[in-house]
Amino acid sequence: MPESHTRPAIPPAIRPARAADDTALGELDRATWSPLHAVQPRPEPPYGPFFDATHRPEDFLVAEDTDGTLLGYIRLVRPTPLACNRHVRQIQGLAVADRARGRGVGRALLRAACDEARRQGAIRLTLRVLGHNAPARALYEAEGFRVEGVLPGEFLLEGRYVDDVLMGRSLEA
Repeated sequence: MPESHTRPAIPPAIRPARAADDTALGELDRATWSPLHAVQPRPEPPYGPFFDATHRPEDFLVAEDTDGTLLGYIRLVRPTPLACNRHVRQIQGLAVADRARGRGVGRALLRAACDEARRQGAIRLTLRVLGHNAPARALYEAEGFRVEGVLPGEFLLEGRYVDDVLMGRSLEA
């Protein structure tokens, strides 16, 4: 039997984003754009910066390959500025490079986001996902998220009405 030359997948390193990641994250964001998950139109040049006043580096965690290449990101923020809602964090963006799919990068980012939300004092984590995005929904469900509501036909994307699915999970042990 021939010797296998495959090596076990090394989990990506997850770290906070840095301002210096702006260009790489912008390129990743454009490369992963898809009507499967995006409600904004396809980005067109000239491209603005990835980070801005409402999308700050400190809101993102990134997955990094052993060579320093960014494989994905997740954005974790407070859903509102209200004090009565400060126990909740919301995922508002998750992207994984095509070449890194199937390597556990999305799962690692989700788990890191849960840990970071707990570190920030959150006891609940929520997200929104398009109803037709079956791969993302399956990942979220596998990581403990449950459907908490559906806004039927909330978005008109490429001529089709698409549901907005609200999901959440507890962060308490």
